[in-house]
Amino acid sequence: MSYDRFVAVCKPLHYTTIMTQRVCVQLAVVSWISGAFACSVDSAFTLSIPYQGQNVINHYFCEPPALLKLASSDTYSAEMALFLVGVIILLAPVSLILISYCNIISTVIRMQSGEGRLKVFSTCGSHLTVVILYYGSGIFAYMRPNSKTMSEKDKVISVFYSVMTSMLNPIIYSLRNKDVKGALGKLVRRLCIVKAGDADI
Repeated sequence: MSYDRFVAVCKPLHYTTIMTQRVCVQLAVVSWISGAFACSVDSAFTLSIPYQGQNVINHYFCEPPALLKLASSDTYSAEMALFLVGVIILLAPVSLILISYCNIISTVIRMQSGEGRLKVFSTCGSHLTVVILYYGSGIFAYMRPNSKTMSEKDKVISVFYSVMTSMLNPIIYSLRNKDVKGALGKLVRRLCIVKAGDADI
């Protein structure tokens, strides 16, 4: 999406020739393949470690960092594999997204029209919000040293990137829609009027 935004803002006259259906399919396939690769490597290293004892996961779901805390042997190689996969799957895309947005911001700054700037920022703002929520929490969960105890903060962070981002996605993107903004404004005004009426009583 950041590449799409980059082409739309920085090369608007060439958009239809650059963002062809073939390019869109290639971008989607690369995303799917890299995701499948990351899951395969994480699973292979995590499942190759011996586990003994009670094996109760202090977590909401069975993800590699939570499983490593139950290992009965040294987890250094698995932790390094998770870290390297995290670099490929988390840091590489974030770097590309940031490069795209740096180019977008430099193009927007050169725009003469204030209305055009506002339109670009509102279009890109929703995507950037989702990127920050997802990748920020994902990097925090996967790109730091592993400890043997799972804190409540770790569990909250993992729910944030696995559930909350997906749940907030439709809301964040629909706030750009004028009808949704209008309906939300009416709802807020109605709630304020009801609250004011309750306060008078």
